[in-house]
Amino acid sequence: MKKTLDEHAARFDDLAADYDDEKSPEYNECVALVLERANPDGDDTVLDLGCGTGAIALGLAEAAGRVVGRDISEGMMDEARRKADERGIENVEFGQGQFREPNYDGEVDIVTSNFAMHHLSDEEKRETVSVIADLAPRRIVLGDVMFFGEPDPEEPFYSPEVDDPATVGVLADAFTDAGYAVTAVEMVHEQVGVLVAERL
Repeated sequence: MKKTLDEHAARFDDLAADYDDEKSPEYNECVALVLERANPDGDDTVLDLGCGTGAIALGLAEAAGRVVGRDISEGMMDEARRKADERGIENVEFGQGQFREPNYDGEVDIVTSNFAMHHLSDEEKRETVSVIADLAPRRIVLGDVMFFGEPDPEEPFYSPEVDDPATVGVLADAFTDAGYAVTAVEMVHEQVGVLVAERL
């Protein structure tokens, strides 16, 4: 991680109010794919890590039994809570948590994360996947900045000073080593994709 958790949290607190206004088409496509691939049913509990302003958590709430969002930024979660209140969504809760310490110990069927894990180093990503695997969800859906080839240094999709994306291979290996089969990889952009892993 190129910045401390507190630095990341403060940065996203500052961005929270305008965060939803600055989404790229690639981000929006990732959201749609993560929602589609998560595919919860009415009995499922979904844990959304790095939930931000709630794009995934709120998008899954209608189909899922319960959705738990975790983030390090109170400002982002305040926006998510405001949107949940406006929409009358009552089966979603948001609370403080981080990837390697999600602050959740209940049963979980599906874990999602969108455009958040790329802040971690490759080793931290592996630790995160191990923590998620210990929760024993049947499915994990990750939408994120990830490299399908060599990134173009002239046109990075990410901010090198704060982001640390992994290759698709590094991510797939982390899931495989944790006892999951990678069942789908969808490229949205040469530096953005969605990965689906199912418990073996």
